Amino acid sequence: MAFEYTPPKYAQVIAELQRRIDSGEYPPGSLLPSEHQLSEEFGIARPTVVRALRVLRQEGWIDTQQGKGSFVRGRPALARAAGERRGQAELDRDESREEGEVVFAGLEAASARIAALLDVAQGSELLCRRRLIRHDGAPSEIITWWLPPSVAAGTGLDGTEPLRSGVRSLLGRVKGLRVDHVIEQVAARHPTSSEAKILGISRTAPVLAVYVSAREASGRPVLAMDVAMPGDLHELEDAYPVG
Repeated sequence: MAFEYTPPKYAQVIAELQRRIDSGEYPPGSLLPSEHQLSEEFGIARPTVVRALRVLRQEGWIDTQQGKGSFVRGRPALARAAGERRGQAELDRDESREEGEVVFAGLEAASARIAALLDVAQGSELLCRRRLIRHDGAPSEIITWWLPPSVAAGTGLDGTEPLRSGVRSLLGRVKGLRVDHVIEQVAARHPTSSEAKILGISRTAPVLAVYVSAREASGRPVLAMDVAMPGDLHELEDAYPVG
């Protein structure tokens, strides 16, 4: 039996908007239709439109101005086409504009891997903030932030309210911390029992895991993050010049 692959809705929106930009229907400098207009045109939920626009912005196709909307930049050069790395995107994510919810916020013992990312002893108590991301209503990935309690104190990250400005901006504003660079690792593993339950997958299912250590210019870790993505729903792609 032959199976036909249908891209997710957000990917269809991305492809159509890219086609319109390439064709000149949306020339550079023009204003894209609003999120509400795109939601109605494509018959999809607004969070799905938000996700599509975020990808286009990260890849350099559009610019978004607060209170004004999204403006066309045009087809990006290869250097911009690779877009932001995952860690950078998560540091600046506006959670209030996307579909998902915080499923846990509290103290949890650091695993060996997370402890290594933060240069702390294994088993140290860290603030753990775990958020489930949904795409088109279905569980898609889990993003978990790990912070030393001294860094998290006073930030509100121990609550369940969505972040509106991203964790990097929050830590800079409240704690005076500046994230200078990230160290990012990708691994394949099985989900934890908690991840399997939240994502609705088996304990033996393959999971893509992205691990991030966000650091100050001195190299001192500020926070760590891991992203758990079911292997049958995600793939990783990169583009770069070879010179």
